[in-house]
Amino acid sequence: QVQLVESGGGLVQAGDSLRLSCAVSGRTFSDYAIAWFRQAPGKEREFLAVIRWGGGSTYYADSVKARFTVSRDNAKNTMYLQMTSLKPEDTAVYYCAADTGYGTSSYEYDYWGQGTQVTVSS
Repeated sequence: QVQLVESGGGLVQAGDSLRLSCAVSGRTFSDYAIAWFRQAPGKEREFLAVIRWGGGSTYYADSVKARFTVSRDNAKNTMYLQMTSLKPEDTAVYYCAADTGYGTSSYEYDYWGQGTQVTVSS
């Protein structure tokens, strides 16, 4: 079982930066990959980035790889999503998710956080 809790969302202006956190706990979560997804109203859940907890390899969606960076702090059991040059179209609920795989589909992920709202005003 893996538990995930997101934090760090809020209301920002276009061009601002924001860092989201995902606190991870549970037995053997070091065997998992932790991913970030987002879902805007009326849209499907969108993959953003994934990091393998053991080893730290990362993969990004092309749409965000120039602006978003994923990282982890092993000592704090926390994963981060650093977002820069935010745009109004980045407005969504942001989720972290865990799975033993390393995929980009939300259907592959068994464990999810509750989500954190990010709103970018123009």
